[in-house]
Amino acid sequence: MDNIVVNAIGEACPIPVVKTRKALEQMKEPGILEIHVDNAVAVQNLERFAGNRGLQAASEKQDDKHYVVKVRVEELQEARTEEEEDFCVPDKRSDTVVAISSDCMGTGSDELGAALMKGFIYALAQQKELPKAILFYNGGARLTVEGAVSVEDLKGMEARGVEILTCGTCLNFYGLTEKLAVGAVTNMYDIVEKLNGVSKVIKP
Repeated sequence: MDNIVVNAIGEACPIPVVKTRKALEQMKEPGILEIHVDNAVAVQNLERFAGNRGLQAASEKQDDKHYVVKVRVEELQEARTEEEEDFCVPDKRSDTVVAISSDCMGTGSDELGAALMKGFIYALAQQKELPKAILFYNGGARLTVEGAVSVEDLKGMEARGVEILTCGTCLNFYGLTEKLAVGAVTNMYDIVEKLNGVSKVIKP
C-alpha cells in the first residue's frame, strides 16, 4: 500500500487541490493520501475533488487550525487536465450563531422537547449553509457529552467547519467536564463575543 502525506497547511485554494492532484497521479500503487490543511473550506474543496474522481474521502478536525483529509485510492489515477479552481468553493457557513440553552426545545413536555431538540439539530446538520458556531450553555451542555443523542450530528457539522462550543462553567456545574464528546470548552466572555460578532442569532 502506498501511503502519502501532503502538507498544505497555510496554503490558499487551489494549492491544496493542486498538491493533492500531483500526489495522486504520482502514486505507484493503491493506498491512502493524507492531506493536512488549516481550514474547513479546504476540506470541502478536497472532498469535492475526491468525489469527482470517484474516490472516498474522510475528514477529521485536529484543532481549529488543523484538519486531516484521508483519500482512499483503490485504483491508480490517470493524469487529467481539469482546472483546480473549479473545485474552490466559498465558505458554506453563514453569518449566524445558534445558541442552545437547554436539552429540550420549547416548554411543556420535556419528553417532547427532547425529541424536538434532537430533530432541530439533525435538520440543522442537513442545511447547505451552516452556522459559524453553535453555543451550548446551562442545560444545553448536556447535548455535547458522551451518550448524547445528537453528538454524531454535531461532529459532522464540526468536520464541516462549524465551531461547537460548550460553557465550561456549565459542564462543571453538571459534573460533565470529563465527558465532553464534541467541540471545545468555552467561557462567557467568548460566548458574548460570538453572539455580538454575527448578524443573526438563532435560539431554538
